[in-house]
Amino acid sequence: MWFDTWGDVLRVVVVGAASYLALVLVLRVSGKRTLAKLNAFDLVVTVALGSTLATILLSSDVSWTEGVTAFLVLVVLQLTVSWTTSHVGPGRSVVTAGPTTVLRDGTLDRDAMSAQRLTVAEVRQAVRGSGVGGFDQVARVVLETDGTLSVIPTSAVGDGEALEPDDR
Repeated sequence: MWFDTWGDVLRVVVVGAASYLALVLVLRVSGKRTLAKLNAFDLVVTVALGSTLATILLSSDVSWTEGVTAFLVLVVLQLTVSWTTSHVGPGRSVVTAGPTTVLRDGTLDRDAMSAQRLTVAEVRQAVRGSGVGGFDQVARVVLETDGTLSVIPTSAVGDGEALEPDDR
């Protein structure tokens, strides 16, 4: 259908603007962690927030108050999981994958790369992006929990503390 009524259009404009402002307020109050680089759980929450916003905008069966309540429930769940992962030992490993070393002292770990579905081209791109020209100049390339590749040149290893496995 191309058009129903101006009332429906006005509802989308008014409820959409109010819902958008409510979502921004909820995200601001919930803190930086809610908007951090995404791990699997963060991605699920982000998609659910977007889906909820779309439902509030387009479905007259869902009231603005119900939609904002859904925003709050999702953000409170995200904050609860975030708190649990940082304060309860095994909590983090349930929600997020650990970092994976895919290159060590200039040598690719092809088994780790295969397990993480990572190609040599992607590792090369990360190394180039860090300003290094060769694997022989790299101490580690680590696939982080958010999917980014961290490149640590040999010249920047320092005491190596950051290269130790995470305490999970």
